[in-house]
Amino acid sequence: MPSSRPFAASARGGAPAGAPTGITQGSRTGGGVGESTLRPDGTLKVTGEFAYSSDLWHEDMLWGQILRSTVAHAEIVSIDTSGALATPGVYAVLTYDDLPAGVRHYGLEIRDTPVLAHGKVRHHGEPVAIVAADHPETARRAAARIEVEYRELPVVTDEASALAPDAVLVHENRTDLPQGPPAGSGPGGTPVADRVPHPNIVHRQPIVRGDVAEARRRADVIVEGEYHFGMQDQAFLGPESGLAVPEEDGGVHLYVATQWLHSDLRQIAPVLGLPEDRVRMTLAGVGGAFGGREDLSMQIHACLLALRTGRPVKMVYNRFESFFGHVHRHPATLRYEHGATRDGRLTHVRCRIVLDGGAYASSSPAVVGNAASLGVGPYAVDAVDIEAIALYTNNPPCGAMRGFGAVQACFAYEAQMDKVAGRLGMDPVEFRQRNAMAQGDLMPTGQVVDSPAPVAELLRRVKAMPMPPERQWRSSEGVDVRQLPGGLSNTTHGEGVVRGVGYAVGIKNVGFSEGFDDYSTARVRLEAVGGRPVAVVHTAMAEVGQGGVTVHAQIVRTELGVTQVTIHPADTRVGSAGSTSASRQTYVTGGAVKNACELVRERVLETGRRRFGSRHPAWATAGLRLADGKVVTDGGEVLADLVDVLGDEAVEVEREWRHRPTEPFDPRTGQGRGHVQYSFAAHRAVVEVDTELGLVKVVELACAQDVGKALNPLSVVGQIQGGTVQGLGMAVMEEIVVDPETAKVRNPSFTDYLIPTILDTPAIPVDVLELADHHAPYGLRGVGEAPTLSSTPAVLAAIRDATGLELNRTPVRPEHLTGTA
Repeated sequence: MPSSRPFAASARGGAPAGAPTGITQGSRTGGGVGESTLRPDGTLKVTGEFAYSSDLWHEDMLWGQILRSTVAHAEIVSIDTSGALATPGVYAVLTYDDLPAGVRHYGLEIRDTPVLAHGKVRHHGEPVAIVAADHPETARRAAARIEVEYRELPVVTDEASALAPDAVLVHENRTDLPQGPPAGSGPGGTPVADRVPHPNIVHRQPIVRGDVAEARRRADVIVEGEYHFGMQDQAFLGPESGLAVPEEDGGVHLYVATQWLHSDLRQIAPVLGLPEDRVRMTLAGVGGAFGGREDLSMQIHACLLALRTGRPVKMVYNRFESFFGHVHRHPATLRYEHGATRDGRLTHVRCRIVLDGGAYASSSPAVVGNAASLGVGPYAVDAVDIEAIALYTNNPPCGAMRGFGAVQACFAYEAQMDKVAGRLGMDPVEFRQRNAMAQGDLMPTGQVVDSPAPVAELLRRVKAMPMPPERQWRSSEGVDVRQLPGGLSNTTHGEGVVRGVGYAVGIKNVGFSEGFDDYSTARVRLEAVGGRPVAVVHTAMAEVGQGGVTVHAQIVRTELGVTQVTIHPADTRVGSAGSTSASRQTYVTGGAVKNACELVRERVLETGRRRFGSRHPAWATAGLRLADGKVVTDGGEVLADLVDVLGDEAVEVEREWRHRPTEPFDPRTGQGRGHVQYSFAAHRAVVEVDTELGLVKVVELACAQDVGKALNPLSVVGQIQGGTVQGLGMAVMEEIVVDPETAKVRNPSFTDYLIPTILDTPAIPVDVLELADHHAPYGLRGVGEAPTLSSTPAVLAAIRDATGLELNRTPVRPEHLTGTA
């Protein structure tokens, strides 16, 4: 959480410097739902005053360091820590054998990840030992003095090596069964061999509906394609970091940048051998997340070292370590077949989606569910046959990233839609509109889309936006090379530059799915302070930059009619808020805050009726509300000041809130009401390509998106533009390159792993559509992920349009455009 005084003095036994404090935000205007209220942390961040987790400080703290494996798959023959222990300033060196007895593995969905490697390492950069020392450089030198002898093993790096009859098993003697009981059968009695047909398959989900064979016979055009999606990094700018402080009761207090405090707690406490109430967690300042902080990184290691030494321990990854310290987006191979009639109606879709989950499961089972259930896209198709699997390999572990399985599928199915349109001689937008789903249609899972699905309208809107001018690099003053492919490299003055235009649309689920108990908790307190009504909101929501703290204050102002709202630091002293992921926080934690406010309002009105009911007959009527610090009637008549109603009493409510329940997909057919809500976005990309050098300039990425209700319009547009830029990065530059022979990462730095800068970011005009989903608070839809889906295939479509090349992989590199790959 941000703090207006981010560097408060620390004291032994007190909160560390940089620990979050509450934000009290006033508003001279209403500042409620629907207004573009400014973020309370915005100024601190742009001026460099915001305290991130890497800024945490305690006067007597030690520094933690991890020794990581230098190979991807090997037996650990021996570990010699004597050199590290002999280093002056070192307080502790721990390996797997030093861990507390009991639970020594963790995981989001499957507990398969060792706290420290034991017996073998399964991926490049796996933690092997940890060190605590009195200076970060001392800790690094000591870790480098630990000698590990490895006996290298064959690596599993792709589908062929993972699923061969004689394949090396990444997890030998595997006993887990995702989403099912451990003894012999999956949900509904499904045999294990059907659910997980090979030990190197983490999870499998088929989706089958309709008669695909019959539909195929009716098709006049059948188009097949194989697509390859690279491994993308979340590339958050704030590295993994935190501070663990031992407590007098033998517990520990962890200040950490994360996406889900209570999930971390559930995994950390068993490894420490402590009950959860002795592991206290407070959210520190988070410098971006995008899914990469859902899994644990340094949390357990810092706590172990703090408990072993009795001293606070701070851990901060450098950028090299960060590339190994969190999961990435799953690379994927996707094989599709689409059929259509001559008049442009889809007959069927068949596909097989293979996701590389890397060495450990992370959230791969849920990613598989998303990729499968959303694998057809936002189109009405009666006959589908989909299979999605995630593999165990010796590549880096992969898990959550913005878009979560739907991104990879969208890249492939949108390329297919362009190909089918081309075969039919149809306009690609018209072809999409002809097959677009609408409210009342069925998903491939059989679920009814029971809220607006304006797919055709979004396509119409984005196509109708004004086009950027041609040859915008030319002016009366000459050529502005910054507007050309290659930019300031001055590689062209327009020679060989060709413009292309491409379209794409995608569908993303909102919230957790497949029967997960997705809820959030909010505690709201209303009291009079200094003669003014002040509300305090306490949740465990992780503010990772999405603007949740701003929205919570807006909801409170709307529901309770106050201007002063304090946001309490997020911690585990209140119930879980779930993860800041799946575009769910405004929906679910916002729903919890709204619900708690409604209950507070009811109690305030009850108090007012007791105290002042005899003074005015309107107190007995329904429809009273709180506005501008007063109790008013529907007609606006003031009945009392809120301060007078409250007196010396405080009204406080803590409430859990849930959205509509979902259900697991059938393990054989994939049928079921698996998702709570869908969101839709469409993009038009305009690119200019230097066809001689293979350089691409994205000129514009226009977007139209339905957001249901924009609680903060400025923030909504920012989310859409941010997601669009991440999709742009995936299209033309971002990829973690893994050596196929050794499974080692080749480019773990921002020197070699490129992300878009301001110079790469085009104009991003946004058309926001607000069609309310009446099942959701205020009718809102989750916003942050949908634009990440369709921006990538739109850019690829535009490059295809400019070059005439097929381009079945992303990211596109210059050699793919010049034929020199």
